[in-house]
Amino acid sequence: MHNVKAVISKSVEIPRNITMIVGSFIFATLITIGAFVYIPLPFSPVPITLQVLFVLLAGVLLGTRYGTLSVLIYILVGAVGVPVFAGAIGGIARIAGPTGGYLAGFLIAPSIVSFLFARMGKHVFAAAIAMLAGLFVIYFLGMLHLSLFLGTTLLHTLKIGVLPFVAGDIVKIILAVFLVFITRRRLWNA
Repeated sequence: MHNVKAVISKSVEIPRNITMIVGSFIFATLITIGAFVYIPLPFSPVPITLQVLFVLLAGVLLGTRYGTLSVLIYILVGAVGVPVFAGAIGGIARIAGPTGGYLAGFLIAPSIVSFLFARMGKHVFAAAIAMLAGLFVIYFLGMLHLSLFLGTTLLHTLKIGVLPFVAGDIVKIILAVFLVFITRRRLWNA
């Protein structure tokens, strides 16, 4: 009987890579949920969503490999036709469409965010700067692709594909930094 209690009382330790893969699927789901918070703008083919919040959080909380994996899962699920993209749309056409560059930026941003956050010392200021850099990558690739897709100048694309989103995305970064440090304190200091 004593041996049974010893076996039952032992905690089961889940390997870190399994935990991180599960985290990647959770963040792919969160990015999808963020896509469903969809506010179309009459002057732009780019809608307001909450996706940026979760993409940037994935970079800090999951790191380069698993943060990028979460976005890759999201994009692949959408590419095969599951309606996970903004506006509940799926398929390759969405990736090749006007917002495809933003999706490419989503794929790269977690690596940039994770790298900078780790190199800058994992504090509030580092998280904010790393997320701003990730946001810049999303904006740059999104704007470049949108400009090519629409056949417009970069200045016009900046006006319809970046500037309308800056204030809201800064608020998302502030929220993300707050969430990172609440989550990190509970997960890593417990």
